[in-house]
Amino acid sequence: MALADYVARKPVIETVRLVLRALERSDVPALLEWMPDPALYRFWGKKPGRTDKNPALLFAKPGKASQSFHLGIVRKDSEKAIGELWVYLIEGNRMAKIAIRLGRPHQGRGFASEALRAMIDFCFARTELQRIWTDVDVRNDASVRLLERCGFIREGRIRQGKMVSTWCDYYLYGLLRSDIKRS
Repeated sequence: MALADYVARKPVIETVRLVLRALERSDVPALLEWMPDPALYRFWGKKPGRTDKNPALLFAKPGKASQSFHLGIVRKDSEKAIGELWVYLIEGNRMAKIAIRLGRPHQGRGFASEALRAMIDFCFARTELQRIWTDVDVRNDASVRLLERCGFIREGRIRQGKMVSTWCDYYLYGLLRSDIKRS
């Protein structure tokens, strides 16, 4: 399959404890439990926006068809959306940026690693992507550990660069399909 195969219908990816799937209107109560939390945005490069404060706005307009993925991270045991994962800024069907966030009550339990690894496996096994990259504020130790635990390689440091709307030092991380084959 190819990225083009997921434009109209996004994938559903299951792990032992999680389901990665498109968010649904029925997820709004669960999203309200953690999305507006200002602490989540400390290293995100922005403050909570309108949609973060009111997740129902995610469903106010019909979504546009896109190769990008914006998936909810849903716990199987409670069927609650506890986080989000994006694969976006896709260039030439070869390279994409990835981002992940979890509500604070669900952090530190291995859910982020489980979700990120599943998305990486999906991208390299089911699409033509060859490279996945991301950036992370150098002060965000938890995300740095997560990325390195999932095999990402630190490729550089940007000094006083702009992440969304914040000026800070940040690291660039990358992972190649060939990196996965070696491990």
